Amino acid sequence: MHLSWPGGPLRGTAHLPASKSEANRALILQALAGGGTIGNLSDAHDTQLMQRLLAAAPGTAELSAEDAGTVMRFLTAYLSVTNWRGRLTGTARMQERPIGVLVEALRQAGASISYENQEGYPPLQIEGFAAKADDEPTRLAVRGDISSQYISALLMVGPYLLGGLRLELTGHVGSRPYIDMTAALMQRFGARYSAEGNVLTVLPQPYQATDYTVESDWSAASYWYAMVALAPAGSEITLPWLRRESLQGDQAIAAMMTHFGVKTTFLADAVHLQQHAVSANTEPLTLDFTDCPDLAQTIAVVAAALNQPVEMTGLESLRIKETDRIAALQTELAKFGGGLRDLGEGRFRAESSGFAVRGQSVATYHDHRMAMAFAPLALRGPLAVEAPSVVKKSYPRFWKELAKSGFVTTEAD
Repeated sequence: MHLSWPGGPLRGTAHLPASKSEANRALILQALAGGGTIGNLSDAHDTQLMQRLLAAAPGTAELSAEDAGTVMRFLTAYLSVTNWRGRLTGTARMQERPIGVLVEALRQAGASISYENQEGYPPLQIEGFAAKADDEPTRLAVRGDISSQYISALLMVGPYLLGGLRLELTGHVGSRPYIDMTAALMQRFGARYSAEGNVLTVLPQPYQATDYTVESDWSAASYWYAMVALAPAGSEITLPWLRRESLQGDQAIAAMMTHFGVKTTFLADAVHLQQHAVSANTEPLTLDFTDCPDLAQTIAVVAAALNQPVEMTGLESLRIKETDRIAALQTELAKFGGGLRDLGEGRFRAESSGFAVRGQSVATYHDHRMAMAFAPLALRGPLAVEAPSVVKKSYPRFWKELAKSGFVTTEAD
């Protein structure tokens, strides 16, 4: 897809998908509760896939999570405690993404799970669940720096373990907002949850059928923040259905983008973004993405484009996402005169030298966030985005929203 901006300020209202993180959790909780209505569900591929697989599970012995990591992890736990028997698989890339930590924890809780091929990786053979003989809580300990999706998967099935769950997180805990989101949603569905430091306790009490409306997605909002930061003077955008009191850790984009000249005003049922002046700063900022790794690509691109060096920490999980996002960023930023320099010890610096947009083609590596993180550069010059359909994973209307806002979008030959 060829993408360009005709000139003048960026203005208008952009509609966002519902939060994929909230929706996927709410769907699991609804399925365990056996009822309730989930409003404002996203049309994102991952959310639609989760719905289809949950509906299909009772009548099939093979399910594919395709390339959706959240779906694979949440379903592994859900299918185990609901005594499902069958094969859970995914794409070739999914079969390269580790799941051993979650499987081992579920085995300790009573699940019968085996690996079809490589130890620690999908496909999985799930063969039911053996309840403990006593009613003491299931005691598990996992590293706090693993994917928060493993921790969330265990927490959500906690009420259905005989005696409940006592989950200890050891060492540094990453992505805490995602764990907090899971806990808050569980409580909305009637779970009895408590946390003392890094020890999380879930009592054995089934969920209640609950109606819930999903908030719009803050990670999707990050691309509009990037556009306002890179757009001509006087640009402003309104994003409906975002809350000041959000469960989403990616709301951190509002604070981060103040460094790049974007002011956020919270309205009753929306946020309003507008440019504000910031003084030039050649000293690197330091931003931590431990709790919001999905914002890293957006910030790296904006920082390079504005020649504002940023030292980025908390990027450990980026190498095992849809692609190796560190390597992908390094390759694509270099095409424009930008870079992501490895400083060692998990630190990277987004920087640039002679950054320019002159019709380059951006590879997307089967990664929706690569496509959307680089698209705002069209405000600085024409570019091409390869395999633009990857955005369907989380924001199917992304290109239509850009066109509605004034971008010129044309399909590549």
